[in-house]
Amino acid sequence: MAKFDNSWYKELVVYQIWPRSFCDGNGDGIGDLEGVLSKLDYLKDLGINCIWFSPLYPSPNADFGYDIADYKNIHPEYGDLDLFKKVLDEAHKRGIKVVMDLVVNHTSDEHEWFKKSHDKNSPYHDYYFWRKGKGKRPPNNWLSCFEGKAWEYDKGLNEWYLHVFATKQPDLNHDNPQVRQEVKDIMRFWLDMGVDGFREDVITFISKKEGLPNGIPLPTAAGIENYMDGPHIHEYLSEYREVTDEYDCFTVGEAPLMTPKKALKYINEDKKELDLMFHFQHIDADAFLIDYIQRPFNLKRMKGGFSRWQEQLNGKAWNTLYIENHDHPRIISRYGSEKYRTESGKMLANMYILQQGTPFIYQGQEIGMLNTKLDSIDDYADVFVKNNYKVFTEKVHMSKKKAWEWAVKSTRDNARTPVQWDASENAGFTTGTPWFPVNVNYPEINAEKELADPDSILNHYKALIKFKKENEVAKWGDFKEHYKNSDKLFVYERNYNGKRLLVINSFTEENVAFEAPKGFDLEKGKPILCNYKNPTVQGNGFKTRPYETRVYYFE
Repeated sequence: MAKFDNSWYKELVVYQIWPRSFCDGNGDGIGDLEGVLSKLDYLKDLGINCIWFSPLYPSPNADFGYDIADYKNIHPEYGDLDLFKKVLDEAHKRGIKVVMDLVVNHTSDEHEWFKKSHDKNSPYHDYYFWRKGKGKRPPNNWLSCFEGKAWEYDKGLNEWYLHVFATKQPDLNHDNPQVRQEVKDIMRFWLDMGVDGFREDVITFISKKEGLPNGIPLPTAAGIENYMDGPHIHEYLSEYREVTDEYDCFTVGEAPLMTPKKALKYINEDKKELDLMFHFQHIDADAFLIDYIQRPFNLKRMKGGFSRWQEQLNGKAWNTLYIENHDHPRIISRYGSEKYRTESGKMLANMYILQQGTPFIYQGQEIGMLNTKLDSIDDYADVFVKNNYKVFTEKVHMSKKKAWEWAVKSTRDNARTPVQWDASENAGFTTGTPWFPVNVNYPEINAEKELADPDSILNHYKALIKFKKENEVAKWGDFKEHYKNSDKLFVYERNYNGKRLLVINSFTEENVAFEAPKGFDLEKGKPILCNYKNPTVQGNGFKTRPYETRVYYFE
């Protein structure tokens, strides 16, 4: 039984920091905790009340922190535990909670556990999936989600280890009770320090099917059906829940290929293993399975992704709302318009934050940062896009021109360019040489310029966050979509205790004739959070301007 009522997570507005690119405080070109400390007042002014840190732990950075070498320390590039405690205390003083990234599907191959696991007689050997091969072939046909085979051979042991992500990310064996004990110790270490919860990376992958059978021969991630929502997943997550139930904290899982129906097995309020769940269904409206495999943006596909979760979780579980994070390109470049950056940036903000759920904002999203473009595939740091480029040119025989176009649009590095703080050299991110090139558009797009402009995306986010935190309908109202078949408009209403919101979002620069749904008289509503001045109405409707958004509040 939980000791605490942690339902406060439903009233959070969370800001994700990918530390390497947020702000550099010591001039070495890499974002760090000193940089975070210097921006806490900016975050408080934005209105957020929780920070989620992508991994801060020591790591060789094969996957930029998602390959952890020590779970109970801070990467020296970012600072140390004392500096982290200072950031934690200063955030708490400002009413900002702090959530850590818990990455326990795999470790780094440079973790002490993995080093010790090379001894067959060591108890650490069973911390990982070491297996004999089939002759000279790996134990099964599984393929990594990142690069080639999911197995790596060790000559000294004459065994293979499993890695469903990068070679340097060996999978932990959660079937081993000792591994589960280690995970619980890690959780307690940070919770005892005062951390307010965890975002749990690919957490639905931690239970593998016994015997590790061959998978369906897909071109990438073959075998995924044998570890996605695996046989003991609910048992293990319930065990980890017993730990978090001892603290006033919350947990959010990340789960590829998740559906609302499956999610309810994890986050149903009657029996919760996690409080919230990140899914990807609304983020594949221009892609298939992974961002790299592209198709034209389809608004109805995106709306369905949002609406299914809103409708099927209503009254049973709570939604996680996001449109950007460290794993996906910038949303204005994807679903909006770089030509109408300010208008579409505000529209996309209203569109997702005013749904029911806890909103997450990714660093730079609030100032309307855009995708970048470098000169060649070698200039990118993203292991995922490099592998996809290789697979599609060498195995699928796609032309290099097309494969390059897809790489530029889809790479995770689009979200990982340094945050653009001002128009000074390197966008005010660092006084040194940035670890990754700053987007060349920083003189036009930066936080200082956005703050000074009352009609900026940033000032819109501030007003929107304030409204979300204070307005009962925006927080608790149920959700109903209108004009589901429109491929230009996303319109929905929220209802709570007789009060209503009507949220209208145009996804085109065309002028679209909008008519209020039955039961709404726009003249009686108060227009708020609009991205154009003079929101006039004619005959209970209006013609939308490019990427227009309007919110009508009915008391």
